[in-house]
Amino acid sequence: MSEAAPEKSPPARKRFLDPDVTADGAPRAKAPFRGLETLWVNTGTLCNIECAHCYIESSPTNDRLIYITAAALAPFLDEAEAMGAAEIGFTGGEPFMNPDMTAMAGDALSRGLRVLILTNAMRPMMRPNVRQALVRLRARYGARLSMRVSIDHYAAPVHDAERGAGGFEATMAGLAWLAEGGFRLSVAGRMRWDEDEDAVRAGFARLFARRGAPLDAANPQDLVLFPEMDEAAPVPEISEGCWGVLGKRPDDVMCATSRMVIHRKGAPAPSVAACTLIPYDPRFEIGASLAEAARPVALNHPHCARFCVLGGASCSG
Repeated sequence: MSEAAPEKSPPARKRFLDPDVTADGAPRAKAPFRGLETLWVNTGTLCNIECAHCYIESSPTNDRLIYITAAALAPFLDEAEAMGAAEIGFTGGEPFMNPDMTAMAGDALSRGLRVLILTNAMRPMMRPNVRQALVRLRARYGARLSMRVSIDHYAAPVHDAERGAGGFEATMAGLAWLAEGGFRLSVAGRMRWDEDEDAVRAGFARLFARRGAPLDAANPQDLVLFPEMDEAAPVPEISEGCWGVLGKRPDDVMCATSRMVIHRKGAPAPSVAACTLIPYDPRFEIGASLAEAARPVALNHPHCARFCVLGGASCSG
């Protein structure tokens, strides 16, 4: 009698694929929707520069997400206001490339909402008509308008290696203009380089002191440091069992309290994505309205683990 053939192992599942189960068969972690606090708006993926490592691949030619208009955004602002949101965040691309940027900010501010604009503070923001509009908004709404300036690294050569020659000084000129104008400010840096957080904050503290920037580098509200989002780097999947191991809660992650409006090129209208970090993956486009998108989100993308759960980061201010 011949020996029985050995049992074959089941084929390995692909990672970050099944919305309900991880590759090793564990129940996948999901973020509940516990209410809208921040509505993000992607103003379009066009940007005046092309960074070496941009998670959204913004550039002067990338229009995969087209400019959203003030008229198209207004119904989403109506919904956000009705749902009790406190803040509208604008990101890109470079938001000030969008000709409706200041009009959209004004619409949100006029409803009593806070507005946060993420910008590289370069030429698009520094155009005279944009500066004049920002000054008017600042005069009318004060600290409810907040500007977060992207400075990848406190050393000009490192920043410029990422963003292009001359970018550091152009951004610092924009930051200085905002500071002189009394705008509420913060800076976004990156943990891309081989430095620990204390060293990065110390470097930015020296920069802020040298340039007279009214920011405290030790304060996470003044200096937001984002973990790197390299999709090629290995990262574990997040299962339901991870919450207890990590000492975290599912309703702490960003998509429990925020959504982002996007307008895909070729789409007849804007739609709602679960997350600011995953604008191109159709699995995370979850509704035509905020009401439709008010549902749990499966954490089945590497950025869910790398940025939010393990990185402990949030885009909100």
